[in-house]
Amino acid sequence: MRIKLEQLPQQLQKQTVPLYTLSGNEPLLILEAADSIRTHARQQGYSERELFTVDQHFDWAELLNAGHNLSLFGERKIMDIRIPTGKPGREGGKALEAYCAALPPDTVTLITLPRIDKQGQASKWFKTLETAGTLIPVYPVERGQLPGWIAQRLATQQQKADAATLQFLADQVEGNLLAAHQEIQKLALLYPAGNLTFDQVKDVVLNVARYDVYQLSDAMIAGDTARFLRILTGLQGEGTAPLLILATLSEQIRQLITIRKGLDSGQPPAQLLQAARIWGERQKSVIAAAKRIGPHALTQKLADAAEIDRMIKGMAQGDVWEALLQLGLRFSSCNR
Repeated sequence: MRIKLEQLPQQLQKQTVPLYTLSGNEPLLILEAADSIRTHARQQGYSERELFTVDQHFDWAELLNAGHNLSLFGERKIMDIRIPTGKPGREGGKALEAYCAALPPDTVTLITLPRIDKQGQASKWFKTLETAGTLIPVYPVERGQLPGWIAQRLATQQQKADAATLQFLADQVEGNLLAAHQEIQKLALLYPAGNLTFDQVKDVVLNVARYDVYQLSDAMIAGDTARFLRILTGLQGEGTAPLLILATLSEQIRQLITIRKGLDSGQPPAQLLQAARIWGERQKSVIAAAKRIGPHALTQKLADAAEIDRMIKGMAQGDVWEALLQLGLRFSSCNR
């Protein structure tokens, strides 16, 4: 059975199932969900715990043996199985299927996986996990949802802030939920319950953003010049190689060119997005950019990127960081 993350507390109150599977790439949400399952299990008397981390040298027979070895003292136990790669392999897949076919008694099994792609979700072992227990996909909090997510977290500690303050905090953490969580906890320690002013939050919150080149790419295609400047400055301060930044932005431009040509030839947007492996909230911004910016302008941006590449390699004169900034800023003024 598949449920949403927000449904997990309600299900735990109703019953304890023998198998839970968490799948996603958001560390904080995965950690919190796993903690809630383990805490609930301990409250129900599952006091013993065995932890297995699957790597390339993992012995799957060890897992099967542990599942069927009852405690000498008859204690209930938690089997905590972590598969960081999300790819158990042929042997592991069969072992998971066998394990699920005969789930050990007096045991709660918790399996933690990263996000599994569509091909992986179609595999027999993954479908077995879904049908044999409760599967909880854990999705990232999209940028547009982050202020609301922060507001909910503040509410749990009887604090609240206005929309501008929430947006400021969201901008500072740049999608890093662990950083956001730490800042929210800090606010609880420093201020009493009630309204938080912008100045209070600004005085406390450090710039904890963990910038990456993909966020920069998103800001570029969205034409969000303020965000592009902030992230590029952060990347420069963190010592990110300009060549890595340029490679990511160039690939995004090529992707837009391909999608624009596909749209012009009458291909369905959904088909183009799937072929480009673009998912989630990014789909809207990519299609919007491909429609907004004409083929000639996109080709010119690719030529600009090639010139920056020559600067990085010492074959042309110019300030590389200024050129990267101008490349991103020009996207906001591009049109058909």
